Amino acid sequence: MWPRRSNRTALLRQAERTERLIHTVDDTLFHLKGIKNMSKKALFEAFSEEEQEKYAEEAARMYDPEIVRASNRKWKDYSAEEKQHILEEGTPLYMDLVTAMPKGADSPEVQAIVERWRRHMDYFWTPNLDQLLALAEGYHANPDFKANFDKIDPRLAAFMKEAVRVYVRRMKGEG
Repeated sequence: MWPRRSNRTALLRQAERTERLIHTVDDTLFHLKGIKNMSKKALFEAFSEEEQEKYAEEAARMYDPEIVRASNRKWKDYSAEEKQHILEEGTPLYMDLVTAMPKGADSPEVQAIVERWRRHMDYFWTPNLDQLLALAEGYHANPDFKANFDKIDPRLAAFMKEAVRVYVRRMKGEG
């Protein structure tokens, strides 16, 4: 039996996406080494509008669909300047986490960064503690999100998952 044309098309789309990720990783490495200037927004540009929509649908299955719709509406209501500000505010959080990694996931410095990240989520929606942990676990478990974090540092997604786990346990009074 011959492969279907849709299989070929899907493979081509995946190849294009992989090429975009590789290009973004290369640009990020050059940026981090000081060879190339890269906007903070560009650090997370590997997700197309179509992919963002796919992740919104996936989130609607995992969480309350109304929360996801409200989050999407909230984002769409921001002006271009507000969106740029939000992106510029968010990226340093991840860079700060990388810098603080040697101190450990349970260090006061890392936990303060996690709290900043939690407050940053308010731009999109205010997750409860279980949702916050699921989000951090998704950053590590989902290959697309992990690849995006790997551009910054290959240890970041796993470290963030652990740091958020510590944060959630402390907020629940479990440790």
